Amino acid sequence: MSRRILLGVTGSIAVYKAAELVRLFVRNGDDVHVVMTPAACEFVRPLLFQTLSRNPVGVDQFAAPSQWRPEHVAIADSVDLAIVAPATANTIAKLRNGIADNLLLATLLATKAPVFVAPAMNDGMWLSAATQENVAALAARGVRMIGPAGGELACGTSGVGRMVEPEVIFREISK
Repeated sequence: MSRRILLGVTGSIAVYKAAELVRLFVRNGDDVHVVMTPAACEFVRPLLFQTLSRNPVGVDQFAAPSQWRPEHVAIADSVDLAIVAPATANTIAKLRNGIADNLLLATLLATKAPVFVAPAMNDGMWLSAATQENVAALAARGVRMIGPAGGELACGTSGVGRMVEPEVIFREISK
């Protein structure tokens, strides 16, 4: 059964894994709509996700909407589920506190669809009390965490904080 999926992409080096996640969803017959944070655009251009998803990519919270409804509301109301992958500590903190200062966060705040989060950050950031409190608060609200995994991190160290592989996310969401 085809699902309409919001994939939120944030500013992490793990953004390359999000591209493979889009491919897995599209191959499954899902309709994927990508919303990128401005920080994510520092790593890759929206054209990558537009090409893979076969849909326009949202970035600018203040761009003219494609219909009369504000873009974040239109997207939020139309999806069956939302996944943020990779999810930075910054985005997790803002999501926990209801901050909607970009298109992705405004959309997540407005949606009634189930929300999944795949964290990606340095192990020190992941293990910090602030991040753990944010994750616990989101979990208490029904947001489902997928990962993170342990292993080699982009900062050159090893630890827990690495975004899980796209196949793991796909399987978890498909359950």
